Amino acid sequence: MLDVPYELVEHVTWLIYARRRELRTRERKLGCFKQNLLVLTHLRKNETLAQVGAGFGVSEATAWR
Repeated sequence: MLDVPYELVEHVTWLIYARRRELRTRERKLGCFKQNLLVLTHLRKNETLAQVGAGFGVSEATAWR
């Protein structure tokens, strides 16, 4: 559980979604919401991307991308 307001998570998720649409990027392993949660978890809990990525079922390399 993150100590981040849901409204903030939702807002940043929409920003990621809009940017992906603008750039017309390809399909990603994680959707916008899960990508957002992965980054917030990494930043708030000060865990490595390998640890956080494992929780989301992605490799460290994918988490970095």
